[in-house]
Amino acid sequence: MNKPEVIFEDEEIMVLNKPSGWIVNDSATVGEQPVIQSWIKSNFKFPIAGSKDQRNGIVHRLDKETSGCLVVAKTGDAFENLQGQFKERRVEKTYLALAHGKVFPAKDEINVPVGRLPWRRDRFGVLPGGRDSLTHYKLVTYYSKGSDDYSLLALKPKTGRTHQIRIHLKYLGYPIVSDEFYAGRRTAREDRKWCPRLFLHAKGISFFHPKTNKKVSFEADLHKDLQEALDSLEKTREKS
Repeated sequence: MNKPEVIFEDEEIMVLNKPSGWIVNDSATVGEQPVIQSWIKSNFKFPIAGSKDQRNGIVHRLDKETSGCLVVAKTGDAFENLQGQFKERRVEKTYLALAHGKVFPAKDEINVPVGRLPWRRDRFGVLPGGRDSLTHYKLVTYYSKGSDDYSLLALKPKTGRTHQIRIHLKYLGYPIVSDEFYAGRRTAREDRKWCPRLFLHAKGISFFHPKTNKKVSFEADLHKDLQEALDSLEKTREKS
């Protein structure tokens, strides 16, 4: 999958399945890398597709390597409505992540403050005095590869801090597979021999439609590269 896929579209909103490797928001530093914001501007004519002030309709973001559900507003009213829902934490997001180790307990929450590290400004971490940060998780399945164990998790972040899920799992001692920032370079280098990128996928999103106010839900299937990585492992236990 080398271009965004439209999962759903009506007069007010569009839901994309974002490929890994695409940056969501445009900036002076993106160079020749593919950018969702620029792609929208070039390919769509909806009312705010060309509005830089309203980020061409983009109301939230995913990390460059993260794939999956991304919501785009098509009108100014929808943009303001959806931004409000994110701010008020009315949007429910579900991610799939493959983590190192056997995560235990199988269902819990991670509630620790997150902030930018003073000694490494491009990284974030658990930091006293940081912003409140809450993630619920649930084990899907345990896997193994040789002597190494892995856990496929479904995670629901209740706050939207930068790198939140990645930081929270690192904090617990179960970093995400192929995470060059938080699993460590050596570990990530070994991971990428069988999993080519960060194993984090925005599987589902639910929110209230900005026009009808009815709850709507959308899902994006796990992308082929991550599914193939998962298929290379041995499933060791189903969720009870």
